[in-house]
Order: sequence, then C-alpha cells, then structure tokens
Amino acid sequence: MYSLWFFVAGWFQKLLNPRISSSTQRDQKVKATTSLSYKPPSPEAAPSRVQKPPSALSSQQRWRRKYDLLVCHSLADSDAEEAIRLVSFLEASPRGLRCFLWQRDVCPGGAVFTEFCQAVHESHLQALLITPHFLQEEWCMYMMHQALAEGPMSSRLIPLIWNLSHAEYPPELRFYVYINLSRNADRGYSLINKTVLMRLEDLVKTERTFDSRSGIGGEGGSRGDGPASNDGPAETPLPPRSAAEEG
Repeated sequence: MYSLWFFVAGWFQKLLNPRISSSTQRDQKVKATTSLSYKPPSPEAAPSRVQKPPSALSSQQRWRRKYDLLVCHSLADSDAEEAIRLVSFLEASPRGLRCFLWQRDVCPGGAVFTEFCQAVHESHLQALLITPHFLQEEWCMYMMHQALAEGPMSSRLIPLIWNLSHAEYPPELRFYVYINLSRNADRGYSLINKTVLMRLEDLVKTERTFDSRSGIGGEGGSRGDGPASNDGPAETPLPPRSAAEEG
C-alpha cells in the first residue's frame, strides 16, 4: 500500500515538474524579450520646446535706422571719458547695441553739425550727457535743441545728468525724466540699455498692430528698410518711466 502511494506521488511530481519548469522558462523568455525590445526614448522623440519669437535686437524695425543710440557730450576730457565708458558698456556682449559717438564715428572732413544732424535722424534714441561743461558749450546746446526738434514728445530723448544738480537741469527738458549717473553709474547704464530695448520692442509691437489692421502678412510688411519718418510707427512714444528710475 505504501509503495503504491509513493509510486502515485512520484508520478504526480514528474508530471508537474516539466510544467513548472516550462512555465518558468516561458516567463524568463518573456522578460528577456521585453528587456531587449525596450529602448529608452531618444532625445529626438522628446517633445521639442516652443521656440521663442525673435528678440527686438533681430527685428527688421531695428535695422531701419543705422544706430540704436546716439550719445552727445561736451568736448571736456572728463565728459568724453564718461561717454566712452557708457558706449563701451552698451556695445559689449551680450547687449550689442549700435551707438554713435561723434568723436569716433563722424566722417573725416565732414561738417560736424551736418554729421550730427544726420546721426540724430538715423538713431532710434538720443542720449544727452548733461554736465556743467555741456551747458557751457554752445554747440552742445545746439545739438540738444536739434534732438528735441526731431521728436519733441516722442520719447526718443534720454537725458543723463552727471555731476550736475537738479537746479541746473535745462528747463527745455523739464518734461523728460532724467537718469542720474552720479549716484550709481552702473545702474544708470543698465537703465539706458533697458530703455533702448523697450523702444525697439515698442517698434515691433506697433508694426505688428499696423500689419494686422492693414492685412499685411509677415514682419515688416511691405515697408522699406530705410530710415523711418518722424510721423511713422518709429515715433510712437514709449510708456512713461516711473520717477524711481531716476537713480
């Protein structure tokens, strides 16, 4: 009786072992196949990031004028050195602005007043480095009035005061918020760069609004690449800056 029981138990064990081993082998094959067939997602398959629109520095509106900023200063050595420091800051990477510095950029043999007036017309904004020397030089005052004549209320003028009291600030510029470089020159330079970028961004927004209303497709529409007229979108005022930006 016991021998019969051992025989039956052994027979069932032999019957079940192949099934268990075959099932185990089948599971191992499935796992191996799955591990071989799985591939991590490639970078190309990852969703691409939304590209940012081109900045104002690369817009067509910017290139309609030759310069982003004109810097006017007196003939005094100290004023010239300060103007050079400002221009070097604005032209350096990553800012990369195009500045007109009359001692450096005037055409040799050309009339100073003619060269300056042409540069004013070809600049998006004009910065006046107003110092005691500036107020004493007749040609500086002439240049100031020339810049005002180009766009008296167009927000294209950036008064900068350096070593000058508020009481000495020219009355012709009383409607303009100035930047005081005497307090913190580095902060003042950054404000100037920010103002120029705001101006260029404003040109892009104005152009897009004009194109949408006119049904013109594409950036810049059918307008030319030459200097913009004073009554066009390039003359649209910037939003007024707060008095806190005076420095």
